[in-house]
Amino acid sequence: MSESSRSNATFGSAHGLGVLCGLGAGVWLGAAEAPTKLVNTGLSPYAISLCMVAGVFTARWTVPTLLKGTRQVFADLVEHRHLIPVAIIAGMLWAVANTLTVFAIRDVGLAIAFPLWNTNSLIGIFWGRVLFGELKGASTRNVAKVVLGSLAIVGAAVMLGFSTIHGGGAHASHAAGGVLAAVGASLLWGTMYIPYRKAYISGMNPLSFVTVFTIGELGAVFTLAFVLDRQSTAEVFFSPAIRPMLFWLFLGGFVWVVGDIFQQYATKYLGIGRGIPLSNTNQLWGLAWGALVFGELSRADAAHRLLVVAGSIAMILGALAVSTAVATEREHTSTNDALLRECDRYELDYTKVLSAYSGTSENQREFRRSWWDYLILACALGVFVALGVRARMPQLAMDLTWTALLGVLMVVTATVCAWRLWKVTRFA
Repeated sequence: MSESSRSNATFGSAHGLGVLCGLGAGVWLGAAEAPTKLVNTGLSPYAISLCMVAGVFTARWTVPTLLKGTRQVFADLVEHRHLIPVAIIAGMLWAVANTLTVFAIRDVGLAIAFPLWNTNSLIGIFWGRVLFGELKGASTRNVAKVVLGSLAIVGAAVMLGFSTIHGGGAHASHAAGGVLAAVGASLLWGTMYIPYRKAYISGMNPLSFVTVFTIGELGAVFTLAFVLDRQSTAEVFFSPAIRPMLFWLFLGGFVWVVGDIFQQYATKYLGIGRGIPLSNTNQLWGLAWGALVFGELSRADAAHRLLVVAGSIAMILGALAVSTAVATEREHTSTNDALLRECDRYELDYTKVLSAYSGTSENQREFRRSWWDYLILACALGVFVALGVRARMPQLAMDLTWTALLGVLMVVTATVCAWRLWKVTRFA
């Protein structure tokens, strides 16, 4: 089999797995923003972001350790050490964007903030085409599916956003600042996917990438909190009133990590242009948490409820269009060209990188777990247990029945996605 034919067969086999991971990411990323509603209890956005990222840091070291072990993660990092600075920069972009989302949720609400920052899918399509040749050589039909599907998702997001604007709500006086914060998050998150894609066409494992990614996250958000909001930083560490809330913020960070890992695999197997719009179906799940759990649409009239239905249908159709845009042979050739450029630039073994990129490598080294792997897992569990013992329910109006139902759906989704990743790629 020729090099080109082998690469085309390899790339084509991963489409369904990428779609599953993208949709699974949407479920978890939508739920991850729910704890940021604590900003309505008076906590500083900087403090909330710092605590969430601390939870993210804990989870990003725990999940890869649980799935692969630190020996395998560090072996991958040593092999791709040129990508470590790239991963740290990506983490810094994420941290700043996450902080902006907390401001957006505080000023305009969860259901309206989501649609604004989810325009990052359009930015992702642009960068994917310009830097990695995505959609180059694609059929006219596939280009239409990806572009129009992404536009449908953004249009649906706008409709869902308008559905929450009624009666000059409590957020009206801060709407401009909230909109700017959400748009800023969109720009940063759309750009953040460049390092994602660069890492994966170089053969780096997503679990290794996120381990380094979190160093940039924690460093950036701690700097933001310390420089811009020193008082709230002190409160996070010393205030008895805030300590009972830390568990929920750490939990939000953990939920985000699960969703982001699925998003990483979607980006790896589908590219930015397809993977990000699918993961941006988190808009639907963000709306579900905002409306069903926190009652953000409780005062909406019939017209606004119609916008919710129309927006939801448009988003589903957009996601369907993107998910059925299976790349053609010519597009696979373009992807292979990008992979070859990375191999030439960093003197990588093409055959090895191709196998790692596809997740079908039969030569993956297996490493025995070390005693410190179990220590890491025990410490992470201990952190959550210690915070959970001191936790109390936040003073927010919540529907616990819907909370439980959505929680069960999250567990089912994660189980299906994780099982499929293990079955097909062994989390490669």
